[in-house]
Amino acid sequence: MGNQCQWHLWFVLAITCFVSQNYVAGELERVHLKAQPRNGNSSKGDGFLGFLVVGDWGRKGAFNQSRVAFQMGKIGEKLKIDFVVSTGDNFYDNGLNSQHDPAFLQSFTNIYKSKSLQTHWFSVLGNHDYRGDAEAQFSPFLRQIDSRWFCLRSFIVNADLAEIIFVDTTPLVKSYFLNSDTHTYDWRGIIPRKRYITNLLKDVECALRESTAKWKIVVGHHAIRSIGFHGDTEELVNYLLPILKANNVDFYINGHDHCLQHISDTNGRMEFLTSGAGSKAWRGDMKKQRREGLRFFYDDQGFMSLQLSQFDAHIAFYDAYGTVLHTWNVWKPIFHSSM
Repeated sequence: MGNQCQWHLWFVLAITCFVSQNYVAGELERVHLKAQPRNGNSSKGDGFLGFLVVGDWGRKGAFNQSRVAFQMGKIGEKLKIDFVVSTGDNFYDNGLNSQHDPAFLQSFTNIYKSKSLQTHWFSVLGNHDYRGDAEAQFSPFLRQIDSRWFCLRSFIVNADLAEIIFVDTTPLVKSYFLNSDTHTYDWRGIIPRKRYITNLLKDVECALRESTAKWKIVVGHHAIRSIGFHGDTEELVNYLLPILKANNVDFYINGHDHCLQHISDTNGRMEFLTSGAGSKAWRGDMKKQRREGLRFFYDDQGFMSLQLSQFDAHIAFYDAYGTVLHTWNVWKPIFHSSM
């Protein structure tokens, strides 16, 4: 596929990173995006970073997936986005059955065809992706089919202004391991679960603690705060949220609930952003409890954008027709050194 983005991959993981193996603690794999000037007058870029976020989308164009994709293309062109983030549940209902599954073309390549979307797609797995061959989505073979695609369990994208940590949240949710009679999950590389989770949380904490990025962003499939159908994810509230707050994370972005929403942390500066409305939405499915900090909720299809500069961030949510539903600005404090 053609690549129209303003950034290019400076470092790509070796093929050996994709093979099945038990996860051990260590530095998370990193992808470095090196800025390319947009106006041709600078060798250091323009000091801005913009991307779209979509989740819970892979339905071969059905349930307004194609309509959302078309509007993503229009907004992506307007904003001159640098990449796209997928919050998981990339292929319904049961992930990919192998790296040769035609659903990859049918739900991804053939749907997101706009020029502005011919850029890097950074993806995490959702619980539905684990119901198929989870490791198929990591395969280098998919990048031969469509060079935009990039997916690992957990990894870091370094993009000058921001450091974005993608976290594999599905193994943290205990219910998937208890209700195995309902669905079959591909837990290769996850078992023993306790060790996997311990090592993952250590790596996330280490990466955040050492980060010097202006903006710290964490992406996972499951919500920390949500008033949608699934609501707050208890395990993330107990184990991941304290790490994020201790390390001054600016945004936690997720999918899982098939809606768009924005909740502000009432005891800090973090913003919780849900973009899980890439196709099938759940109309009228909203919880009444724990609504403190709620800024916006929309129970239909759509997506969101995030634009960053050295000084501020601009969040926008859009419906399936490209209408702006909600915007929010976050300002970075400016510290002046004393003489």
